[in-house]
Amino acid sequence: MTGRQVLSERDVREAAAAGKKTIAVPQGTIVTMLAEEAARRAGIGIVLGAIPAAPDVSPGAPSPGEGGNVVAFGSDHGGFQLKQALIAHAGSLGYRVIDLGTKGEEPCDYPDFAHAVAQAVADGRAWRGVAIDGAGIGSAIVANKVPGIRAACCHNEFVARNSREHNDANVLTLGSRVVGIEVCKEILRIWLESWFAGGRHKGRVEKIGAIERRYLK
Repeated sequence: MTGRQVLSERDVREAAAAGKKTIAVPQGTIVTMLAEEAARRAGIGIVLGAIPAAPDVSPGAPSPGEGGNVVAFGSDHGGFQLKQALIAHAGSLGYRVIDLGTKGEEPCDYPDFAHAVAQAVADGRAWRGVAIDGAGIGSAIVANKVPGIRAACCHNEFVARNSREHNDANVLTLGSRVVGIEVCKEILRIWLESWFAGGRHKGRVEKIGAIERRYLK
C-alpha cells in the first residue's frame, strides 16, 4: 500500500483474501467509508504510518498478546487534535496504531468512537485502546459497556499508573478540555509502559469480571 493515497474496499477485500490482519498505509491516506466497513467485517486493522519495531518489554512483564503492540485510538471532534498528537507520540515510542476516527473536526458523537476503540481491544485487534472526548468521562462510560473492557479516565500520571498496576485497565480515556497535550503525552507513555502488579490486585480485578458476567445472561 505504500505511496497510495486512497484505501478502497477492493484493497481491503484483497488483503482479507491474503489472510492479512492489518493494512499499513501512509499518513494522510484517504480511507473510504466502504473500506472501513469492509475492514470491520473482516476483522482487519487499518494502521496509519509505517510500522515501527516492537518496544522493549521489561523482564517478567506480560507480552502484549494477540494485538501485538497495536494501540487503537478514537475520538470525537473535540478530541481530534489531541488524538492526532497522541497517535504521533505513540508511534515515536515504538507502538503501532489503529486510527478509528473521527477524521476531522466536524461535530460527531463520542459513543461511536469510544465503542470502536473498546471493540478493537475486546476482539484482539488491538492490545490497548485510547478514547478521547472533551472530558473523557463519556468515553469511559461507553467503553466499559463492552464486555472485557476496563476503561479508566486519567487526568494525571499517578492515576494512569495506578489504573494499570491496580486495575489492569486496557482502555485509557482522556479529556481534551481537561488536560493539556504535553501532560497527556506523559500520561499515555506511563500508561502504556506500566504493567499490572497482580498479587492482591488480581483477586479484585477477577471480582470485577465476575460482576460483569452476572449481567451478561
